[in-house]
Order: sequence, then C-alpha cells, then structure tokens
Amino acid sequence: MNKRDYYEVLGVSKTATDSEIKSAFRKLAKKYHPDVSKEPDAAEKFKEAQEAYAVLSDPNKRSQYDQFGHAAFTNSSGGFSGFEGFDFGDMSDIFDDILGGLGGFGFSSGRSRRSSNRARKGNDVLYRMTIDFEEAVNGCKKDIKLDVTSDCPECNGKGGFNSKTCSECHGSGTITTEQRTMFGSFLSRTTCPYCKGSGTTFEKKCNSCKGTGKVRENKTITVNIPAGIDTDNRLRVAGKGEAGTNGGSPGDLYIEFTVRDHDFYERDEDDIYVRVPLTITDAILGCKKEVPTLDGNVTLTIPAGTQSGDKLRLKGRGITNVSTKKRGNMYVVCNVVIPSKLNRDQKKLVEQLSKTGLDNSPEFKRYNKYL
Repeated sequence: MNKRDYYEVLGVSKTATDSEIKSAFRKLAKKYHPDVSKEPDAAEKFKEAQEAYAVLSDPNKRSQYDQFGHAAFTNSSGGFSGFEGFDFGDMSDIFDDILGGLGGFGFSSGRSRRSSNRARKGNDVLYRMTIDFEEAVNGCKKDIKLDVTSDCPECNGKGGFNSKTCSECHGSGTITTEQRTMFGSFLSRTTCPYCKGSGTTFEKKCNSCKGTGKVRENKTITVNIPAGIDTDNRLRVAGKGEAGTNGGSPGDLYIEFTVRDHDFYERDEDDIYVRVPLTITDAILGCKKEVPTLDGNVTLTIPAGTQSGDKLRLKGRGITNVSTKKRGNMYVVCNVVIPSKLNRDQKKLVEQLSKTGLDNSPEFKRYNKYL
C-alpha cells in the first residue's frame, strides 16, 4: 500500500523542529480525532497523522525515515511497524487538549486531574433570619445554628492515612487505554476509578468520614449584626460556610434578613415616619408636642394652622445606614383628630366658633365660586 510522505501528512518541511512537528500534529489531532470530528474519513486521517507523528517525533525513528523512507518500518511480512516501541505517554499534553473538552463522552485528561487536585473553596451557605425592628435599628448579637460539612477531624480532611501513589495510574490520575479498530489504534483516557483522579490512595481509609474527608457538623456561631440592617439585606460572614477541598478555604456564610414591622414607627429605607395625633385646637392654635424618637422623647413645636397630613422633619433622627453610617431623618406626620361625639359644652363652643366666619378663608371662597 502506498503511503504519503510523513512530512506531507503533517504539513511541515523536512527541516521542521520538534515543536513545529508537535504543533502540526496537535492541529490535525484536534481536527480529525474520531471523538471530535464528523468528517467521514476522519478516522483514517487521524490514524495517518498519528502514524506520522509517531515516527517524526522520535529522533531515532526520524533519522531512519529520513535515510530509508517507509522501508525503514516495513517488517518481513510487509506490514508497518512504526508504532513499535512508541510511548503514547508522549502525547499526553496533546490528548489533554483533545479529550479534556469531551466531558459528555466520558473522557478525562491530565488537565482534569490537575483540576481535581487543586485547592477549591467550599460552598457558600445561605441562612435566613428574622429580627425585631429594635434589633435592626440598634444592632445586636445572635447565636445561630448551622448544619454544614467540615473537614474530618480524624484524618484532617484527607480521607485516609498513609497516602501513597496510586498503583493503577501511577500518580497521573488517569488511565489511558489503546483501542484497536480497523482504522488503526486510538487512545482513550478516563479518570482512574481507584483514586478518583487524585493520583494517590491510602493504606487505611478513615472510618469517621468513610474516605470522603468531610463530615456533617452542627455548629453554633455568634454573629454581630450591625445597626441599620433592613429587610432583604445580606450579611457576609467569611469562612463560616462549607469546608473546602484539597486544602481550600471554607466557603462563606450569607445571612439574609427579614425585619418585623413596628407598631408605631414606619420605616422607608433610612427614614422613619410617625403619625402624631393633634386635637382641633392644637392644630388651630399651635402647641408644643412631645414626640418619641429612636433616641428618646423630644419636644416639637407644632405651628398654628397645621393641617392634617403636614410633615415636620427631625434631621438625623432616622436609622443609621448600614454602609455609610450616616443617619436618615425622622418625619412627624400630623394627624388632626376630629371628635366623633361632643358633650353639650363642647358643642355649644363649636357652634359659637362656626359663627365667627371660619368659612371666609380662600379655600372656601374658591369652592363656593363653583356652587
């Protein structure tokens, strides 16, 4: 059978460097590997490229090929023997690129082994907490109970004792198998089932964690809740989440808050509102009114002629912003209360008052114009 020139197969010159030969094969392998390519002749082209690389990447075989051509690798029966003595492990980084992206095909590469060995941060934990209005305004401390995974104290999170190199994958974390088909030989790489890709095993598995390195643990932690927390705010507590992997740091705890409503104060972000009841005479004549604030009672001057719904501002008497630490304002909403029942003396006084021309104000005149 006529074979194409190996340099032609890889698309390189006869003076190509080792890195150029490797780069050329990498491109062809990515293009024609049967697990990647959908071209009908991909298997044959991949086998041809693999055969060419097997020879040209080996200095001794390349020298023989340059001197004798394909005849250097033809055995007595006329068959090709160019793969004899070739170490497929030399292709490991190339197949990392090809097979590393084939998670859906059940392949794993050296890259996935490195990924499985690297330190990874643990999962974060979300905890929902409901607190009272006063606790949110002033800040407080709370003890909370968590059920999280932690590093096993028995084996320090390793899963066993007296680690050693895996005898099946020899520490690589992967097992490479050669598949022979009618189109030639192909490599498949899978995660080592004995060490789960870590490259190491233990002489003795930890009984406490069953070899996982993790145990479930009930923890009670004290959390400092800052002043100003509001509903839907989240507080991050670093390092109080799930345990990390391979020595990675633990995840974080996130506390999401719900603040109970208050029966007197109404909150709007950092501002608060209170409704203060006024009598008719308080509103007409004005008065001094004692108003409860977050910092204690203050005396507020209600101006004469105050209308129901008027708002008076007390600057800096609101809630401390949890981020900026600046305080919002307090707004006093005046609520003029009209009595539903009057005694005889009150009724007589109001009747006398009504005869004094209270309906001569501009508001009444504007209204009467349209009657």
